[in-house]
Amino acid sequence: MVSLFKSTSKEVNMRELVEYIIKQIVDNPDEVQVQEIKAEKVILLEISVAKEDMGKVIGKGGRVANALRTIVGAAAAKLRKRVMVEILEE
Repeated sequence: MVSLFKSTSKEVNMRELVEYIIKQIVDNPDEVQVQEIKAEKVILLEISVAKEDMGKVIGKGGRVANALRTIVGAAAAKLRKRVMVEILEE
């Protein structure tokens, strides 16, 4: 099986997962930035994209953002951690 992520351990790298998904959605993948802030049992992922890509990341009625949070939540449950995804407006 070919790994899409740089992480060599079995633990899923949440930042890389979110960054990969977002880069596939937007028109300007070079401007995607995902910052990871770790606490004991919570990981906060702050997503920043180009202004013109904001609508694609949020989606109609927030559907894309909610789907992203669902995917990340499922991956985080495996690690027994809580992951919060926040989309930053610039």
